[in-house]
Amino acid sequence: MKRLIAVVIALAALTGPLHAQASMKKSGEKSSLQIEEEQKKKDAERIDQEYKAALKRSQGAAAEKTVTDPWQNMRGADDSKTKR
Repeated sequence: MKRLIAVVIALAALTGPLHAQASMKKSGEKSSLQIEEEQKKKDAERIDQEYKAALKRSQGAAAEKTVTDPWQNMRGADDSKTKR
């Protein structure tokens, strides 16, 4: 009889948190874990949008960039290969 009472008390103690979670789901409240996960999704979407915008900006700048010769001021006016 003592074992039966101990088992019933143990089961009651273990099922208490389950009832609390079930009542939270019924009432529509969000747990802190759900709120944190939603925030992470929003942050990931924002970062992805910023990344795509940066890619567009860098591709646009690369297309507009002209090829320059960094040694143009160091060469003479007539620098042909035939004179070498």
